[in-house]
This record gives sequence, structure tokens and C-alpha cells, in this order.
Amino acid sequence: MRVPLRFRPIGLAADRTEHFTEATNISRGGFFFVTSAPLQVGMPIEATIRMPIEVTGDKPSEAHCRARVVHARADAFSDGRMGYGAEIESYIETPRPNVAIPSSLSRNNPGGTPKL
Repeated sequence: MRVPLRFRPIGLAADRTEHFTEATNISRGGFFFVTSAPLQVGMPIEATIRMPIEVTGDKPSEAHCRARVVHARADAFSDGRMGYGAEIESYIETPRPNVAIPSSLSRNNPGGTPKL
């Protein structure tokens, strides 16, 4: 299974560039992905991943999380990329976008009748 993944390293010495790749193995507790980004074991990352129905048990959903790189694997990739396993430490609530209420429906106009 390949699932879209967007991540960025976080921390003092981290490159703050956002990277796009795919997770090739995923569970509620973590994921494995391949990237050319210079990551190290122990490095925290912030990730957005599309959790498939096989993980959620319901409908697919996008999850935002903080994770930590827990292992690295270079042997399977000859093109300079490395595989990394990340353990999810916490899920991040995403703020809902503010929706502007048209002035014709504001509290000052409780009937919702457009003002002329």
C-alpha cells in the first residue's frame, strides 16, 4: 500500500523544507517512508498522511501528527534515498478555517433579510 505523505523536520538544526513522498507501510502507531531528505534517527518530524480505511476502520481521513524517526534503512535503495521508520507521538488537531458570515446574516440582522 502506498499512501501520500507530506512531512517536514522540526527542531533547532532541522531543515524546514516540506517534503513530499509516500508511506509504504502504515499503522496507527507509525509509518515507513523513503526519501532523499537528510534525516537522522531521533529527529522529530511533523507529517500529514492520508490514513486509509484499513487503518481507520471507517472512511479514509487525513491525519496531521508529530512523529519521531526511530530507524533508518539504506540497504534497499541504490539511488541515494533511504527508508525511515517513524513512530507517531501525537496527533495534531487542524484548525477549521474561519468562515466569514455575510453581513446580511449577522447578529445585527437576526432575520437574515438582506439590508437595502
